Amino acid sequence: MKVIPTQDAIGMMLCHDLTRIVPGEGKGPAFRKGHIVQPEDIPLLLSMGKEHLYVWEVEPGMIHEEEAAQRLAQAGVSDGISWGPPREGKVSLKAAHSGLLRVDAAKLEQINGIGEITIASLRDRTAVSEGQVLAGCKVTPLLIAEHQVEEAEGLGRWIEVKPFQPLRAAVVVTGSEVYKGRIQDKFGPVVEAKLAEHGCPVVYRTYSDDQTEMVTERIAEAVAAGAELILCTGGMSVDPDDATPGAIRRSGARIVTYGAPVLPGSMFMLGYLEGDRPVMGLPGAVMFEPYTIFDMVLPMVLAGEMLTKQDFIRMGHGGLIQK
Repeated sequence: MKVIPTQDAIGMMLCHDLTRIVPGEGKGPAFRKGHIVQPEDIPLLLSMGKEHLYVWEVEPGMIHEEEAAQRLAQAGVSDGISWGPPREGKVSLKAAHSGLLRVDAAKLEQINGIGEITIASLRDRTAVSEGQVLAGCKVTPLLIAEHQVEEAEGLGRWIEVKPFQPLRAAVVVTGSEVYKGRIQDKFGPVVEAKLAEHGCPVVYRTYSDDQTEMVTERIAEAVAAGAELILCTGGMSVDPDDATPGAIRRSGARIVTYGAPVLPGSMFMLGYLEGDRPVMGLPGAVMFEPYTIFDMVLPMVLAGEMLTKQDFIRMGHGGLIQK
């Protein structure tokens, strides 16, 4: 940096904030660090007693932090992302609509390994709402070598929001105590409320005794009713009278997982009927815990994700839910 007369600073970049005090009104920064001095700024600067300014000497191949942040944002975003002008050197990426956030974590790690670039994001596969901040793009210094930004740009897009596509749902509530009217169903309403949050209509709802054959029949009836997503509640443990896992298998579903490294809700089952029709077995935790594996998986399914066993294995990292 160097010190020059204020009148000679037009087009130069300020090294620090310049505070203005107006008696009876207040005190605050009139010009921020990194501001490019304009001709119209000179009278105000002089009125503030600033006859000399500390400015950066921008060398060839260096770019300002705000330009760098904007370029990082533009290079990295894909569908479903909005962003605006930088504030304090940072560009915030926001969800243009509700959906499932997808972050290429490996690529983001590469970008953050480039010199002085720093980008922070929410976790991959987080359900997000319109306007929610998803990530912040910035660089550490006021000026950064342009080749660092170019290297990051060369890695391409790493963040998007996939929109939710509501599915017609069926809810099959299992349990002899509910089926025979001994207790009121508390499970079905919880599941239907979560479906409603995502705009999923329930086109079929029914009850079943703890009999594998009956649950299997109910699943077939749900398919016939046009359900695109089938949810079987209860009966998911390893007790002899818990028939739901066996019924889902007998329905012809291709089983992806029975059990997942997520708490609460580890006794969860996911399968696919006819190729891509999800069938889930929901453990009892879904009924009384505010956030479980169901709240993790449902947004993925509604965003069109076809889950694999490996997807569930990866859920162990962060799978201890404490919301």
